[in-house]
Amino acid sequence: MKSIVCIVFLFFSQNSFAQNNAGAWDKLEFLVGSWKGEGSGEPGKGEGVFSFKMDLDKNILVRKSHSVYPSTETKPAVVHDDLMIIYRDISGAANKAIYFDNENHVINYTITISDAKDVVFTSDKIPNIPIFRLTYKLINQTTVDTQFEMSQDGEHFFTYVQGRSTRVK
Repeated sequence: MKSIVCIVFLFFSQNSFAQNNAGAWDKLEFLVGSWKGEGSGEPGKGEGVFSFKMDLDKNILVRKSHSVYPSTETKPAVVHDDLMIIYRDISGAANKAIYFDNENHVINYTITISDAKDVVFTSDKIPNIPIFRLTYKLINQTTVDTQFEMSQDGEHFFTYVQGRSTRVK
């Protein structure tokens, strides 16, 4: 009898998880694909590509990014590569992310999504560390604006990099 109860419990809990998983990514689905962009900011005028792809049976969303900022008279060329994994918290909402880059940065983010399809990644507050905010704003089905900002207090942000990207597939 205990075996039957366990089997029934496992069936319903996995079925419930599958239903939860199906809608967890709906609000971020518009970002899935490959994008090409140009932008400007503190590192200078640059261009790059990024992609958002579902992975691990749609349990995580992976963003990979590659940007190049050409050299100027005062600065050498900069190549920036990063990886972000977006995942669901214990409630099942896709509202957490962890970011890694080739400059040895690791950033933990909490995600908020507005009805206007603005996705905002805000870093955790850590004493003596700047707070970072990364925003994707949907302009239309093939265009997003991206803005990366920093703040010392979490209230007064300045733009470090901003740009516009176009979906390439």
